[in-house]
Amino acid sequence: MTKKAINLKESSFTQAINISAQWCKEWGEDLLSEEVLADRISELIKTKNGLRGFFAYALSDQNCYLLDELPFSFVFKLQEAGNDVVEIVVKNLIMSSAQIVIHDREKNLEYKTNSENISERCKSILRILDTKSVTTNINKIINDLDNLGNSFDNSKKYDIKQKEFIKHQIFDIAQ
Repeated sequence: MTKKAINLKESSFTQAINISAQWCKEWGEDLLSEEVLADRISELIKTKNGLRGFFAYALSDQNCYLLDELPFSFVFKLQEAGNDVVEIVVKNLIMSSAQIVIHDREKNLEYKTNSENISERCKSILRILDTKSVTTNINKIINDLDNLGNSFDNSKKYDIKQKEFIKHQIFDIAQ
């Protein structure tokens, strides 16, 4: 049986999620070193689908501890990737923070816990990335918060409680 190689530059969003899941699983089982994993992820996140797919998986999977441990070689590669990483992590912080408020209202403890975990992972990452880039992206979000919302086209705006909580989460990054 021959293994089919995947061209990371042409991978779809779904493929990027699956690739990330496999690599993180192998790393978690000590089948991949931190350095090899960091190099692989560095290549994957050079594309939009790879960047989105990796963070969609790594932020949301409770059993993926990579973003909880943040090995140095991995952090270095995230820092090297620059503003694209900062931007997607900030967006995920905003979305997960808004969802915490919604899940709390709906008394959905499981979803709230998942959103809280994503939010905490985002804050941890933002604390170790380039401060200037993080500050620029966060200021952009704060200034545009009234125009942002829960839907892809921002047609359903964040309510007052969500905006207050988002700001609280943002300010928590500095702690």
